[in-house]
Amino acid sequence: MASNADFVEYIADQCSGAGEIVTKKMFGDYAIYCNGKIFGLICDDCLYLKPTKAARALLREEVLRPPYEGAKDYFYIADVDDRDYLSMLVSETCKELPEAKKRKR
Repeated sequence: MASNADFVEYIADQCSGAGEIVTKKMFGDYAIYCNGKIFGLICDDCLYLKPTKAARALLREEVLRPPYEGAKDYFYIADVDDRDYLSMLVSETCKELPEAKKRKR
């Protein structure tokens, strides 16, 4: 099942306090970026964040599960309606992630 575009837009708006949020469609679902760093996935209308120590410390409930069959576990974020909470999770997650690699053309 693919993600609904309205849900993806809602999640991007909810996370916007962390920085410039961009989503990119991939195989019916979406990758989600903040300031050029991929920090999560939106699959089947669910938000998943890359696991980091900082996010783990902030989670209200820690649920690890793969966003799609064969994937590594990500943090599943059920509480997507609290804008400040999501923005804080995204911001802290991105601080631990490596800088995006520059593509050679």
